[in-house]
Amino acid sequence: MTIRSLLVAAALLSTPALAQDAGTPAPTDAGTKPAIKKGETVKAMVKDAQGKDVGEVTMEQAPKGVLVRGTLANLPPGEHAFHIHETGKCEAPEFKTAGGHFNPTKKQHGALSPKGQHAGDLPNLYVPQDGKVQFDVFIADLKVKSLLDKDGSAVMIHAKLDDYRTDPTGDAGGRIACGVVEKAE
Repeated sequence: MTIRSLLVAAALLSTPALAQDAGTPAPTDAGTKPAIKKGETVKAMVKDAQGKDVGEVTMEQAPKGVLVRGTLANLPPGEHAFHIHETGKCEAPEFKTAGGHFNPTKKQHGALSPKGQHAGDLPNLYVPQDGKVQFDVFIADLKVKSLLDKDGSAVMIHAKLDDYRTDPTGDAGGRIACGVVEKAE
């Protein structure tokens, strides 16, 4: 992940991204057991419109939100919108079965919108020429459990970047890769 991506992620989220290592539990006063149990984790295996593997996105519950981590490859270079969508169904080639953005609070789209943002609005991905990207993003006030409702949810990568304003999609273009959010084992 580039410095630019980290700065954008930090600027868009009200809670600092990457503030601490989420994988290391804090000790209790006695120093014998972790004070915070490891959070519930879900994952999405992401595939492109041809069914080829693109990578994996995991989402782990933290005390005040969800840590989203991804390792992706085989993506077109450039800037791409990255969102959580409301339905856990990824039927290629257009992935329209995933529905709109995950938006349980019924807000408008975009971190720059005065009436935004959807819970599923995430920072853009900046994919270098080799087509590989890794990222960590923190989403405040989100619960992993809400992503596993009766129709599930999905992660989506779009053809264009998100302008962070245009409702309802950020003018992000077509859907190029999708992964259904499922319980991690």
